[in-house]
Amino acid sequence: MLRNEPTYELFTILIVVSLLFIALAKALYPKRFNDFVSVVGNSKYLKIYIRDQKFLDKFDGLLFVNLILSFAIFSFICINYDSALYNPSSDDLFKLVVGISIFVLIKVLLERLIGSLFEIDKLIDEYLFQKISYKNILGLFLFPINLFLIYSFKPNLTIIYIIILILFIINVSGLITTVKTNQSLIKQNLFYFILYLCALEIAPYIIIYKVFVS
Repeated sequence: MLRNEPTYELFTILIVVSLLFIALAKALYPKRFNDFVSVVGNSKYLKIYIRDQKFLDKFDGLLFVNLILSFAIFSFICINYDSALYNPSSDDLFKLVVGISIFVLIKVLLERLIGSLFEIDKLIDEYLFQKISYKNILGLFLFPINLFLIYSFKPNLTIIYIIILILFIINVSGLITTVKTNQSLIKQNLFYFILYLCALEIAPYIIIYKVFVS
C-alpha cells in the first residue's frame, strides 16, 4: 500500500510570491528597506518616514502582501500543527489569505473613521503608521520561521507558543514606542485613545479567540 507523502507545493508557491514582494520592496526602496529592518527598538525609521506618510504607500503595500501570505501560512501551521502531513488545500489557504486581508483592511478603515469622529486624526495616523510598520516587520520575521517549520522540522505546541510570544512582544514594543513618541498628544486625548485601544485593539482579538475556542 502506497504511503501518502507530504506535499508542500502550495506553501512553496506562496513563499516564492512573498519573497518576490520582499525583493521588490528592497530593490525599489533600498535605503528605506535598510532603515526599516532596524525599526524594532529604533525610532529613527518612524521619525523619518512618517513625514512622507501616504494613505496608499507602495513600500508598505509590497511588504503588506508578504505579511498576509506569511501570516496565513503560519496560521495554517498553528491550526494543523499536530497533523502527520502537510497537504493544504488551495481552498483552506485561500480562505485564510482572504479572511486575514479583509480583517486587517476593515480594521484600518474603522480606525481612520474613529480617528476622524474623535478628531484625533493626527494621533491615529501616526499610530497606524507605526502599527503597519511593526506588522510588516512581523511579516519579515515570520518568513524564515515558516521556512523552518515547513521544510526543516515538525512544530509542536511549545514552539508555536514561543513564536506567538515573540510576535506579541514585538507588537507591544511598537505600541510602547508610539506612546513614548506621542506622550503629550495622548495625554490631551487620553480618554479617546483608551477607548480606541479597547474597541479596536483588544475587543477584535478577544472575539476571534472566542470563535476559535468555542
